[in-house]
Amino acid sequence: MTAFVTAAFRTPVMPRGGAFAGLSLQELAAPLVTACLTAGGVAPDEVADLILSNALGAGGNPARVVALAAGLPQRVAGLTIDRQCAGGLDALLLAQALIEAGQAEAVLAGGVESYSRRPIRLRTDPGGGPAVPYDQPPFTPWPDRDPDMAEAAARLARSLGIGRDRQDAWALRSHAAALAAAGRMQGEIVPLLGIGADGFTRHLTAAVAARAPVISGTITAANAAVAADGAALCLVVSDRLARRSKRALRILGGATLGGRPEEPGLAPVAAIVRALDRAGICAAELSLAEMMEAYAVQAIACVEGAGLDPDLVNGGGGALARGHPIGASGAILAVRLFHDLRAGTGLAAIAAAGGLGTALLLGA
Repeated sequence: MTAFVTAAFRTPVMPRGGAFAGLSLQELAAPLVTACLTAGGVAPDEVADLILSNALGAGGNPARVVALAAGLPQRVAGLTIDRQCAGGLDALLLAQALIEAGQAEAVLAGGVESYSRRPIRLRTDPGGGPAVPYDQPPFTPWPDRDPDMAEAAARLARSLGIGRDRQDAWALRSHAAALAAAGRMQGEIVPLLGIGADGFTRHLTAAVAARAPVISGTITAANAAVAADGAALCLVVSDRLARRSKRALRILGGATLGGRPEEPGLAPVAAIVRALDRAGICAAELSLAEMMEAYAVQAIACVEGAGLDPDLVNGGGGALARGHPIGASGAILAVRLFHDLRAGTGLAAIAAAGGLGTALLLGA
């Protein structure tokens, strides 16, 4: 069987501590289940599973909680995955595999994150001392190859000679594109708490970017994505169920690859090359691309490294203009691609901590 995306929706993305700070994971994601099933013409009892990426939660199985909260049948077990930023796209690739293997005909796949309500993490002391709080878990067994993400981005900028001016210019472009696309993005957003637009997008100017606090090196509060809350979900179905929908984009394939842990920003390049090679197409044949903007330098480096046309990338702005709800960010790229791709082939790609990169291809 062939796997198709026939519906895709997201919540607005709100900065950490903002309007969605009080919402649970199920309150963020459950409304998207209803929206996807209604748009795709699929009944709840036809859903085989719900696969959700979540990176900051307390464990358990948030996908199961969301499935129950959304009114899916109790037999829908739910599967929660954690590949940090890449998880939202990986959820779609898992759904594709289930469909193509004949194990399911309808799978909901995406991601959800509440940065505002992430639990406090404590590392116990085997010697009996007090527990030590920590924010970032280890992504490698080698501390010297497990950098802070902002510091890794700053090193990437230095190694490639991508200065602050270029990074700030990319950030300005992201906000301007998001503002220009605000009207058409209403079709992909399911409002929550009466809010129907991303809360961080603004008229960013060069003067404001120049005053932004420095995080590390040339990485600043203007050219790095803010931590955020949000969710995104896609309905992935078989050929038979795809016939019910007015819109269906085929999942042409994708790839997830690991690279140098100390260079997470460049990891998507190899994944993009692998995905394109498997699909038998080249970068020049792409119609659109959605590239994650955790940092402007990372987006610039991946666009150039993969040979993408920058004019085709992030036409509605990127994470710099929205925010970065980690487990949901990859799925947000897929939602954006689903709504903007009208012909040809589209790419979504993202980097993740630990030196991971995931790429997904959709065909109209």
